[in-house]
Amino acid sequence: MLDGMNDLSEFAAHSVSTGLLQRTLQAPIHCSGIGLHTGAVINMTLIPADPNTGILFRRTDLKNGARDIPARFDAVIDTRLCTTIGNDHNGSVATIEHLMAALAGCGVDNAVVEIDGPEVPVMDGSSEPFVFLIDCAGVVEQSAERSVVRVKRPVRVDQGDGFAALEPGRRFTMSMGIDFDSRAIGRQEIFLEVSDLTFKRELSQARTFGFLHEVEAMRAAGLARGGSLENAVVIDGDTVMNSEGLRYEDEFVRHKALDCIGDLSLAGAPILGHFKGSRTGHGLNNLLLRALFSDKENYDLVPTSEVMAAV
Repeated sequence: MLDGMNDLSEFAAHSVSTGLLQRTLQAPIHCSGIGLHTGAVINMTLIPADPNTGILFRRTDLKNGARDIPARFDAVIDTRLCTTIGNDHNGSVATIEHLMAALAGCGVDNAVVEIDGPEVPVMDGSSEPFVFLIDCAGVVEQSAERSVVRVKRPVRVDQGDGFAALEPGRRFTMSMGIDFDSRAIGRQEIFLEVSDLTFKRELSQARTFGFLHEVEAMRAAGLARGGSLENAVVIDGDTVMNSEGLRYEDEFVRHKALDCIGDLSLAGAPILGHFKGSRTGHGLNNLLLRALFSDKENYDLVPTSEVMAAV
């Protein structure tokens, strides 16, 4: 019996990793917002999809083969400042991580994301607006069983002062640490057992963040054209510039965990194991998945019924 769980059915109902059946949206739902880097108004519709579709981005402003881009780790083409996926026909979608985190955090396995521009709207810089959309649309179980990626042996990647690792575990848990010179952030750590309940309560509201001098440099380079205090936490030296302050005392590490959940969801199925990371980013998160899937001895893909039978 799992610690603190007296009812396995309750665990299955609330765990991102071990829900027995695949799930999709009950109805389409639409939103529009500003792109963080382009500054353009972007329209997006989340649409129910058949079992085993996964998450598929569809660029309605492109034609033919460029339109459809599957949300998979091996479709990632850029990890600078955000996660960008692309296909062989030069179609791409950037800044997918907050939406992907919301879909994973709400247990949505299958959906088509119709979008009329090159990046997902940034909304308020967190996953909360997307969670709200998903909750409004509703989530329904499908006839096909869900599978999970079960980590069989430890995998680790290092880059500079940062690392990301996956280890075997009976649930999807995370431990994350960050360290910044600014006293507004400093050293922050978090440990979390990830479920739809904990994601919504502990992570979904955490906003993206950056330093004022970095924002100014990005704008000079033609990036972050849509960035503002309305959709990011901005730090000037040791001071948070947002007048409303922080949503969590340790909002910065919580947002890093949120980003990680979005990036790891590109595995294509929920991960059963423990993630450990320090000073991670989109690049390290993607390298970790590539390392995991580079050797079949690292993992297996198993039906959730098999996982539950082993508990």
